[in-house]
Amino acid sequence: MEEPPPEQPPPPPAPPAGGEPAAAAGPEWNIPPNAPACMERHLEGAHYRADGALLLGASGLSGRCWTGSLWVFADPRRAPSEGFCTAGVQTEAGVADLRWVADRGILVASDSGAVELWELDENETLIVNKFCKYEHDDIVTTVAVLAGSTQAVSGARDFCVKVWDLPQQTVLHSYRAHSGSVTCVASCPGKDTVFLSCAEDNRTLLWDTRCPKPATRIVCSACNHLPTSVMWHPQKSDIFALGDENGTVALVDTKNPDSALSSTVHARSITGFAFSAHSSSLLASISEDCSVAVLDSDLSEVFRDRSHRDFVKGLSWSPSDNALLTTVGWDHQVLHHTVPIPTGEASGVNCVKE
Repeated sequence: MEEPPPEQPPPPPAPPAGGEPAAAAGPEWNIPPNAPACMERHLEGAHYRADGALLLGASGLSGRCWTGSLWVFADPRRAPSEGFCTAGVQTEAGVADLRWVADRGILVASDSGAVELWELDENETLIVNKFCKYEHDDIVTTVAVLAGSTQAVSGARDFCVKVWDLPQQTVLHSYRAHSGSVTCVASCPGKDTVFLSCAEDNRTLLWDTRCPKPATRIVCSACNHLPTSVMWHPQKSDIFALGDENGTVALVDTKNPDSALSSTVHARSITGFAFSAHSSSLLASISEDCSVAVLDSDLSEVFRDRSHRDFVKGLSWSPSDNALLTTVGWDHQVLHHTVPIPTGEASGVNCVKE
């Protein structure tokens, strides 16, 4: 008895009149020149520009090579879909931290030990490298742009803090005031010589590069664990936010650190802060406990979201919507949160996953 012949696959659909294939439904991807085809999984930072463009930094922290990439999205709701970016570029190593420099520059702290400056070009469809300097001897963990946008500061696992002249592409000052890996640096709004640093030596330092001894230690009894994140208050030049590895958040007055207001907000290490643009600024904090919290001036919680499934690593308030907070993490999620805001302004609670 003969076996039945195998089933034949159905013929391909006939093309429409004119011989051209039918266009796929939905919006088309349009990857710009030099943008990578794929974004790495671990999102390390997110920062809005004044016009609402969103900057993302990504790292691939598995495999034999730690690669990274930079991305700009004119429409933040499209992030992190590579095909809808305005510009993108591959970096030689993972991106530990990044910041906008004015409108077109991008300052990067690299896992390779380099501080890099990139710039948007070709009608903002191309990101080109301006310099890549290996002045640190280990992973650069943190960068900040000083007021005026011509100088920057970097911190690294080599215990060093360095001040950079960006137009001249040189290091102006190199300090080894810490005895542990530098975890965060933060510039002071309106003061181009003043910044903060904190490190795994359990010290938080206030810097003024005009002084013969530029570093002053800030001792805050409210935080008894290793400091992990610092950020200046946007309207009060003597106040800054301090976070530690235990999840404690403190508002510290540089003139009277022992009077600091503090609260245990997270269950694990603080990874970042962002103050909102409200007249009475809200403080957003992110953590390795995978949550996002927003606090009022008394450090009372006004918003909490636990949608992230891995460390939350970056956050930024939208410049066009005072209630919109965007966060990113190692779970590759870009989340847009609508946060309740002070009385008298529109408010709501929502979380949108992109």
